[in-house]
Amino acid sequence: MGSASRVSSLPTSARGRTPTTVQVGASPAGSTAEDELLDAYSRTVAGVVEATAPSVASVDVTHGRSQGGGSAVVMSADGHLVTNAHVVGRARKGRLRLPDGREGSFDVVGVDRLSDLAVIKGDELVSIGPPLPVVRLGDASRLRVGQLVVAIGSPLGLSGSVSAGVVSALGRSMTHSDGRHARSVENVIQTDAALHPGNSGGALVDSAGTVVGINTAVVGPAIGQGLGLAIPVDRYTKGLLDELQRSGRVRRAYLGVSGGGRPLPPKAAALAGARDGLEVIGVVAQGPAHRAGVRAADILLAVGGSPISDLGGLQRALSGDTIGRRLQLTVFRRDRVLDLVATPVELEGA
Repeated sequence: MGSASRVSSLPTSARGRTPTTVQVGASPAGSTAEDELLDAYSRTVAGVVEATAPSVASVDVTHGRSQGGGSAVVMSADGHLVTNAHVVGRARKGRLRLPDGREGSFDVVGVDRLSDLAVIKGDELVSIGPPLPVVRLGDASRLRVGQLVVAIGSPLGLSGSVSAGVVSALGRSMTHSDGRHARSVENVIQTDAALHPGNSGGALVDSAGTVVGINTAVVGPAIGQGLGLAIPVDRYTKGLLDELQRSGRVRRAYLGVSGGGRPLPPKAAALAGARDGLEVIGVVAQGPAHRAGVRAADILLAVGGSPISDLGGLQRALSGDTIGRRLQLTVFRRDRVLDLVATPVELEGA
């Protein structure tokens, strides 16, 4: 666990929501609009919990002398669950426990530490009892700030625990590292739904009952309480999960550039036909970008025809199927738009 002043996994508990005072025994005839709204809110949260909580398991992991735990979400009837990479750590096996009392071992299918996602498989849970309850995966790209969300997990080992809140912000970035490489996780969801140790790997669910995020971290108390972060469930994340199920790892292409998004000056925007790009800060010597002729201070506009406006866009463009393929790089340099050609290599150790 990192410093309390930084974003960290499995931190101290976040502040809960302020309880609402309700007058016991109030007459239905005296109900106010606020009471009716509260009833609607309660019905929505209860419906989400009834539909989703049975699919959120508790995870217990032992690796050597260290022990840990968290939550995981059932995403297929054959026993595949998604959780955080930091929940399983370096372990290859562990124990699962569902809210209905079923318990069994799991095997780690695949881990991607750069996205903090892991897929595990609980064959023993499939072999006992009724079919596993499977969640519906939603689309976080459709979320709006202020929208109701419900966090379900096993904080402090208490399975089936629920907290409700709203989407506080969208489009946050969070950096994860595997010890050798660092990668920015883009479009992270910020919520004020209270998260505690053990919520990691659990579900963040919208009012329609679809899982839109995998809870991963909260901001430490030195910065502020009640700021939970979740990895978005979107088309890109679903692709990562599919790849983890198929091959146990995520292959990533590597160009050898570092930089950050920036708006283009008016003249450059007019020439490039774009408003934003990725300003190249560094180029790795003899890397694919260096061999293609990319220089520091270039502004990368597109990779393989896909517009690039920030680091997240570049990461999405460099999927595993671009390894070894010739890609056109469109860059802006000194009042000119240039087309260069690079051949990405596989990111080693990813």
